[in-house]
Amino acid sequence: MSTYILVIDQSTTSTSAFAFSSKGDILASHSCDFTNYFPQNGWVEHDGEEIWQSTLDACKGLIASDALTGATCSAVGITNQRETSIIWDRLTGEPICKAIVWQDRRTAKVCEGLKAAGYEAMVQEKTGLLLDPYFSATKIAWMLDHVPGARQRAEAGDLAFGTMECFLIWRLTGGHHYSDATNASRTSLLNIHTGQWDDDLLSIFNVPRDLLPSVVDNAFDYGCIDKNLFGIDAHIYSAIGDQQAAAFGQKCFAMGDMKSTYGTGCFALVNTGDDIVVSENKLLSTIAFQIDGKKTYALEGSIFMAGAIVQWMRDNMHLFKKASDSENLAKIANPESAVLMVPAFTGLGAPYWDTDARGALVGMTRDTGVPEIVRAGLESVAFQTGDLVEAINADMGFEMRNLRVDGGMVTNNWLVQSLSDITGLQIERGQVLETTALGAAYMAMIGANIVKSKTDLEDIGSTYDVFVPDMPADKRLAKRALWHDAVEKIRRIGGVSSVDS
Repeated sequence: MSTYILVIDQSTTSTSAFAFSSKGDILASHSCDFTNYFPQNGWVEHDGEEIWQSTLDACKGLIASDALTGATCSAVGITNQRETSIIWDRLTGEPICKAIVWQDRRTAKVCEGLKAAGYEAMVQEKTGLLLDPYFSATKIAWMLDHVPGARQRAEAGDLAFGTMECFLIWRLTGGHHYSDATNASRTSLLNIHTGQWDDDLLSIFNVPRDLLPSVVDNAFDYGCIDKNLFGIDAHIYSAIGDQQAAAFGQKCFAMGDMKSTYGTGCFALVNTGDDIVVSENKLLSTIAFQIDGKKTYALEGSIFMAGAIVQWMRDNMHLFKKASDSENLAKIANPESAVLMVPAFTGLGAPYWDTDARGALVGMTRDTGVPEIVRAGLESVAFQTGDLVEAINADMGFEMRNLRVDGGMVTNNWLVQSLSDITGLQIERGQVLETTALGAAYMAMIGANIVKSKTDLEDIGSTYDVFVPDMPADKRLAKRALWHDAVEKIRRIGGVSSVDS
């Protein structure tokens, strides 16, 4: 009888279920969208019950696929949007309010207050992270302080916190409260040196310890899925944050291996091996994966807006009807156009971490049209990636040569070539673009002992499309100088100049 690995990929806009063979091939998939809520400027929320229902529907749709007729699920893996935070009642499993999404900026003033009090250096040393609303800790405290009675219930041990993999594990297994090391490392509450929740951090952020899950390996037996949910009798053998999963799917197993994923945002991650590299360029140190208690670390740069730019141009500005139309529009744009888009819709991520910055189009003339604006939107992703690569090079002490890319955006050949031109790197795009789900499948294979170690995964073939720079170096430098000038202009407008940051 044939078998498959079921992967639940819980992202920012949808939940998808994939069936993988033990050779890493996708046998079937099913996806369900859910709603993003924007109740105030800078606020982004999800409904936990909608996410739960989308998970059930995605898994049921997958299992009903003709491709899986007669097949048995041998293992389950979960990968998820990180930092998004949810608190629920331990007895009923009911969320106490909507989940606060990683993009949400409502706790910016709290973070500024903690910085002013002198806590950022200690937080960065222990967690590898900066003091920013992006991470979970201030989101947790906000929910406890703004939902009536929540803090008292949390201190009494009646509530549970989790990032989305933790919430789904709880629901799928009937109450197992685990978080994997990669997701836990994004909360600002985990000491990434010890791998434990840290008393000093809990005190700074005012988060009760009893609220938190147990932190375990990425390859781990998280428990058996309730067969009544969608008819399978299988254990969850892996959980891993989406960006770390993408790196694992891209086989970034060795120090210096780097990938960048282009979904709603963009996330570049480079393996730093056994060493925690403390960034001097506002990048993040984080846990790349943890197997058999051994941590492998990474350096990461996060961009808030990547695929979301295409979504905005399509849905808000109505510049085209389908995301795929953006490629042809970019191709017909005037190649000498000086239009630049700085997509700081919710501030700027790495290496700026500027909460106050806001988006802008600069350099427009009377002959600027839709193609030039669309081209500028796509090119802004390449410019932001170039900023990340520059910062990574400085922190690592050597220059990267190759970058492996994945995510929905990289089906756009024009964009991938732009990435190569602007960064000056060789870009490698895998044939399997769903590398986030693939990484969770690989990790589940280790957890279920289908393979003995990540070394065995090297034998599973990977084929790449390769893009090399086609832009003269002087033009690249000139374009990047214009980009940096545009960024500084909008940062000044936003109230934070480069001198002040």
